[in-house]
Amino acid sequence: MFSGSIPALITPFKNGAVDIEALESLVEWHIKEGSDGLVAVGTTGESPTLSHDEHKKVIEVVVKSSMGKVPVIAGAGSNNTSESVELIKFASKIGADGALVVTPYYNKPNQRGLYAHFATLNDSSDLPIIIYNIPGRSVIDMTVETMSQLSKLTNIVGVKDATGDVGRVSDTREACGDEFIQLCGNDDIALGFNAHGGQGCISVIANIAPRLSAEFQSVMAAGDFLRALEIQDRLLPLHRAAFLEPNPCPTKYALEVLGQCRGELRSPLIEIDENTKAQMLKAMTHAGLIN
Repeated sequence: MFSGSIPALITPFKNGAVDIEALESLVEWHIKEGSDGLVAVGTTGESPTLSHDEHKKVIEVVVKSSMGKVPVIAGAGSNNTSESVELIKFASKIGADGALVVTPYYNKPNQRGLYAHFATLNDSSDLPIIIYNIPGRSVIDMTVETMSQLSKLTNIVGVKDATGDVGRVSDTREACGDEFIQLCGNDDIALGFNAHGGQGCISVIANIAPRLSAEFQSVMAAGDFLRALEIQDRLLPLHRAAFLEPNPCPTKYALEVLGQCRGELRSPLIEIDENTKAQMLKAMTHAGLIN
């Protein structure tokens, strides 16, 4: 259903507005470069600074532009259960293939609250739901036990695991079964994640290096971890450079260098400094993306 290299798409802006033309072009580029799916309006898509109308428009554009060639996963997370239900229903209505739903942030529900939240979402539509567990941003860490309970529900099909804990992949596989999809949420550990049984990565770096990222996932799926290690070595400086400042600021700069879109951000995110730019250019050169 969902596997391989899945870029967590940036949202391009032009003069303060969503740049629809650039977004359509990005989708076409990713499909041409071999990406296995697309996530629209996640953290990397600057979802916190999009209006509801913009949020929905971006998802709609990505779904239409992909033309069914790759699955589209719509960001539908909120710390308000009813709002998340609304976003999931919209994503289903316009033809998204799945929803990525972050664990509720700021209001800090306990594990029973997390279960109740996702159980309600499960019952709201037939759209497959991927749990987004990222305690570094949401504070709350969904336990393997809670995830195991949720995995029994019809529409809870997997997790984007951004805990940074490679060992958890095996624990989750044991608790939730082999059919439960596990997608890495940390580019730098994607190799180890797949070695433990993961099926792919919802990736920031795939925004910049989609072809390399797709090959990286493909060779791991084929069991060629020696080739994967070679690609990992090419990508590692990119992993570092992309997170020298808040995501997606360095990534947008890299895309501007590649001529894919403007590097424009929305406040409170701001342009990266000269040192970060230099590190990103060096990393892009190392990866063979620029001369």
